[in-house]
Amino acid sequence: MDETTQNPSEGLAGAALPVPQAALVVVWSAEPGRVGELLLLGRGPRVLGRGPARADDPHPRLTPVRQRPGRLDPMAPFGAPGLSRLQLVLTARAEGVDFEGTGRSGLWLDERPREAGHLHPGQVLRVGHQLVLLCTMRASVMPPSHSWPSSATPAFGAADAWGMVGESCAAWRAREACAFAAARTAHVLVDGPSGSGKELAARAIHGLSNRADRPWIARNAATLPAGLIDAELFGNARNYPNPGMAARDGLVGAADRGSLFLDEIGEVPSAMQAHLLRLLDDGEYHRLGESQARTADVRVVAATNRDPATLKFDLRARFKLGVSLPGLAARREDIPLVAAALLKRAARRDTGLSARFFDAAGEPRLSAELVARLVSRPDYALNARELETLLWQAMAESPGEVLLPSEALLAEPTPPPAPLPPDSETTASPRVDPAELTADQVRAALERCGGNRSAAWQHLHLNSRYQLLRLLKKFGIE
Repeated sequence: MDETTQNPSEGLAGAALPVPQAALVVVWSAEPGRVGELLLLGRGPRVLGRGPARADDPHPRLTPVRQRPGRLDPMAPFGAPGLSRLQLVLTARAEGVDFEGTGRSGLWLDERPREAGHLHPGQVLRVGHQLVLLCTMRASVMPPSHSWPSSATPAFGAADAWGMVGESCAAWRAREACAFAAARTAHVLVDGPSGSGKELAARAIHGLSNRADRPWIARNAATLPAGLIDAELFGNARNYPNPGMAARDGLVGAADRGSLFLDEIGEVPSAMQAHLLRLLDDGEYHRLGESQARTADVRVVAATNRDPATLKFDLRARFKLGVSLPGLAARREDIPLVAAALLKRAARRDTGLSARFFDAAGEPRLSAELVARLVSRPDYALNARELETLLWQAMAESPGEVLLPSEALLAEPTPPPAPLPPDSETTASPRVDPAELTADQVRAALERCGGNRSAAWQHLHLNSRYQLLRLLKKFGIE
């Protein structure tokens, strides 16, 4: 086992953690179960390819690993038949990775043909229809967890019990922050951009706490009517304000001994935020129509997509603990895992989707091209909600059983190409004049790509899928 596959689980206490270095994350693979695995490059050139190391390898061979807090688990060598034994030579640099294609599968850097070049962090390298790799910065050791219970750790790549998905360092930092907050008694403020999973984090805080088997009451605070906020929160006495009115517990009474989740608390006007202060201090509140104060043993978990500093200062001060969630753009390696979780949720509600787009193991069939474009997309303003919209567009437009990128996603601008190396003119894949292609060549490309048009147009080195569609119409190919 070389330096890139050693298990650092033991002897971590008190040791300085390694500095992050350029690494590659598998975000799509022709082999099931590979997504999320990591390639730690170490020093000097490394070989990536099919099968175990051999004596005649020109450089040390990379072993994929699964990285989790405090541990690094070596996995089996890549085994996809379409991957060459010597597919790539990779060399880590201070800011990124140099790559050179040495196998039969073509390479696409941010969906542009390229047989050699440099990957900057955030860029995606697609190896034909065998692998999609994301360049990132990773330390060889993920800090160990001190709060997250091993009993709550999901299978690699799967959602945990509260629906949180991800194997990136950012995802595990968020889980650790939730677990730390769960073990305390203080109120918690969860912040993060829209669609980043704030309610999932709040559920995890409740589910990991000693209140897990007690009430969980959730309400969007922005929907609390301005004139009725006290009634909604604290309830009312019988016959108040009108004769015949039934007594109501309100949100606080319903959450007694449990957790009250107030989403979008930043949307509540400042004057109304003051209604919560006494409750947050000592659990004291008044039902409308009652003169005697009540006390509730309730823990408040609030969420906002605004800067926490915009909250009323005295309200913000009552939240002793905070959990900040990153957006998808800050954890791109998790995008295919989040996409799979969203598709599985949709399939549970629509069996037609499951029958068409899922394999026998219950995993969605995502094309390499779709994942490459989703992962390299510059921004996700609405995060998981925006990703879900893109997946629905793909399902609506994909003609077969594999999800392909929608026309709208294909039309989005891709990141500008990285500069070519000085002598790259001989290694860059040439573009072909469609007029020179024959019907037999087009049919052969479709056959080689299993009928996948998105793969075929790139295999033919065309500029776009539209050129292929015109050729199919010209030659009368179905």
